[in-house]
Amino acid sequence: MGGPVSGTNGSEAAWWQSGTVYQVYPRSFQDTDGDGVGDLRGITARLDYLAWLGVDAVWISPFYRSPMADFGYDVADYCAVDPLFGTLADFDALIAEAHRRKLRVILDFVPNHSSIAHPWFAESRASREADKRDWYIWRDPAPDGGPPNNWLSNFGGPAWTRDPATGQYYYHAFLPEQPDLNWRNPDVRAAMHDALRFWLARGVDGFRVDVIWHLIKDEGFRDNPHNPDFQPHQAGINRFQQVFSCDRPEVLDVIAGMRAVLREYGERVLIGEIYLPIERLVAYYGPGLTGADLPFNFQLIQTPWRADAVAALVAEYEAALPEGGWPNWVLGNHDQPRIAARVGAAQARVAAMLLLTLRGTPTLYYGDEIGLADVPVPPEQAQDPWGRNEPGHGRDPERTPMQWEDAPHAGFTTGTPWLPLSPDAAQRNVEEMRDDARSILTLYRRLLSLRRDHPALSIGDWRSLPLSPDHATEVFAFERVSGDDVLRILLNFGSLERVIPLEDGGWTILLSTFPGRAGDRADAHVRLGPDEGVILKPASQQG
Repeated sequence: MGGPVSGTNGSEAAWWQSGTVYQVYPRSFQDTDGDGVGDLRGITARLDYLAWLGVDAVWISPFYRSPMADFGYDVADYCAVDPLFGTLADFDALIAEAHRRKLRVILDFVPNHSSIAHPWFAESRASREADKRDWYIWRDPAPDGGPPNNWLSNFGGPAWTRDPATGQYYYHAFLPEQPDLNWRNPDVRAAMHDALRFWLARGVDGFRVDVIWHLIKDEGFRDNPHNPDFQPHQAGINRFQQVFSCDRPEVLDVIAGMRAVLREYGERVLIGEIYLPIERLVAYYGPGLTGADLPFNFQLIQTPWRADAVAALVAEYEAALPEGGWPNWVLGNHDQPRIAARVGAAQARVAAMLLLTLRGTPTLYYGDEIGLADVPVPPEQAQDPWGRNEPGHGRDPERTPMQWEDAPHAGFTTGTPWLPLSPDAAQRNVEEMRDDARSILTLYRRLLSLRRDHPALSIGDWRSLPLSPDHATEVFAFERVSGDDVLRILLNFGSLERVIPLEDGGWTILLSTFPGRAGDRADAHVRLGPDEGVILKPASQQG
């Protein structure tokens, strides 16, 4: 699998620090049996593409046995593959073939809630005296017979459902079909640790833990306070500040327990999904770095797309990191509008350069490398339960099938795809773009290659470069440094040409988001076209 590399401070960087993660949403990557839904064999069939692209690890969204109320995020068996995606033998083959190509495999782990169809929940709801009653969160009704408190579901409506058989309510942070597990119960922790070990023993290299900040709830089940900034267009969950239903201090002990299980198997990575402000996000590294290796940093998704705003964000995040905490960056995922939809095709190229040159581990979302935007999904084809509960908040547009070639259904399936393809699929696909020097796919591949060739990009230090006020609102400039390897990155977020002075002179363009500029000298200044990013190296530096 290759050894670790040396960091700038002389310590060794782990594979998940120097590498790049690529997220696969398995329903939409590659279908091999013609049912219109991607599967594990499809991922295996496309591993050569991922190796060619130049990523280091593939994170696979859930494929566990599930009734699919939330497309696999409602797990009925944590140690089984749903037949929709294949078999355990298919998974073992995927692991073997990925490792043969020196690709790591990270699984999605969904410990906050199970499916209502899980045998644990069936036993839990059988009676108030059931052995597994305390494996889930049950509460008596409020005095008026209604829900125990004001907590809301992230998918709309109350977060409590009354079970007629026992007269109590069970808590579900998401769908009623996704009852929350009680992580204060040591038996739940032990069972979930065993599920982790099941996959680790099969060779898994790490886990991305779903909604990790939700795992512990307030012991007194106090009402969440009203959100004074709530706006009617926002999802219902924003009506209240989620103070007591998640992000409780005891969760760090739970995460430390998971991390300890992973460390039983050597260098494995623990990634936590966390949608919190920076000051709370960094707490999830844990005391003495005993928490998540990578608390997922979604700040680029939530920050206005302006150079000054992004520069301020990066500086704030870097300053907030605990000593030894390794940064990470994300532009999109299966729950968020795609980057090309948010910033447009031209700025999507700038975003690619930003993601792959900032300090820390980047995570790419499948399809972003071909510039795939959100795909319109007619209401009659809508699949996402959140979108059905709260129209306008559906996640289908960012989950549409990967586009491989100019062929029926873009080479994704021989059947009818579960979601529609992009209207420009005949042009926007891997086959059409892979040999086009101007394509965004070529840009991604070159950026990934540079990350491997330049320690400054993969493990180097970061420092911001000051610009004059007239440039700083539109251009973000910074350097990456590792020993003698020095690179300067300038990103034009604006639609006007910018001429940036280089007082130290003597630079060469290593890569531009525009083709044809590599090798050009930049001495007294560098000229940035509208929506252009460049990576500069000292003219005297080789490579």
